[in-house]
Amino acid sequence: MFVSLLLLNKKILKVAVVILNWNGKELLKEFLPAVVHHSPPEIANIYLADNGSSDDSIDFVKTNFSGIKIISLQINYGFAEGYNKAIESILEEYTVLLNSDVEVTENWLYPLINYMEKHKNVAACQPKIRSYRNKKYFEYAGAAGGFIDKIGYPFCRGRIFNVIEQDKGQYDDIIDIFWASGACLVIRTSVYKDVGGLDKNFFAHMEEIDLCWRLWARGYKVACIPQSVVYHLGGATLSKMSPFKTYLNFRNNLYLLYKNVPNQVFNKLFFRIFLDIIAFIKFTLGFEFKNAWAVIKAHIDFYKSYKLLRNSRIENLNKLVYKNIPVIYKGSIVFNFFLRNNRFYSDL
Repeated sequence: MFVSLLLLNKKILKVAVVILNWNGKELLKEFLPAVVHHSPPEIANIYLADNGSSDDSIDFVKTNFSGIKIISLQINYGFAEGYNKAIESILEEYTVLLNSDVEVTENWLYPLINYMEKHKNVAACQPKIRSYRNKKYFEYAGAAGGFIDKIGYPFCRGRIFNVIEQDKGQYDDIIDIFWASGACLVIRTSVYKDVGGLDKNFFAHMEEIDLCWRLWARGYKVACIPQSVVYHLGGATLSKMSPFKTYLNFRNNLYLLYKNVPNQVFNKLFFRIFLDIIAFIKFTLGFEFKNAWAVIKAHIDFYKSYKLLRNSRIENLNKLVYKNIPVIYKGSIVFNFFLRNNRFYSDL
């Protein structure tokens, strides 16, 4: 029954499930069997894009999963450029960017692809993402769909800052979202290539938000399809306490705003600087000196990259279709969370 829903003009649609790997043999051992088992070969081709691993990840996959196609990259390009390099050779109509630490479930692909087949203006979507460690709860990076507020703070339906909700079916409706999680992101391959893919300057973290911002700005939509469920381990590459992750999050948020905000961008950047100073003080008072320095370094490197990013900003503005994206939250998530005690998405 499900396969018949994927028929179009008497041919079976093909999906490329692309898993980016870097020295992740143990993760592949744990999570790859479910991907193979629940991704029927008449629908999906599975690719391992190896980011210059020094372990025996590739040999492990070749020995144990002969049906998986290998894309071997010679160096570690990071998350963003690693996927760009891999997807250059992808010809399938749909590409799934799937983290190596994601457990998929039975029939996970069908609701996602079926929805996109019926809604041609939807360029990307994500499933409902729950925590692999605590399967009754949403997962931090994605939950039931990503959003952003007016000054660039990302949050999720099911997770605001560090408050993660239990999944009680409260977000099981299909809705338009601002960004889909890079842990499991389905996108039309041609659109991915047309908008330039993930921005390699981000290296990792928030690059999927930047991609989805470009999709919306150029007239496409992004959706969450909760009828598909996956479980994400999270933190497999960088822990939440990593100063490098702190650096990437602060720097990339500045990148994100400068590249994509069409109006009053410097006003918003100025306000973000003020809030980042508060974060720096908080880290310092908590004796988290490496994280405090990461905030300073993020700003230094953003200013150094200003000219590099300017061309991307000009290109985005030239290709702009929608200035006022309807799914951007018009309020301040910081104000609502810390001053009004709105801890859940349903409180907004």
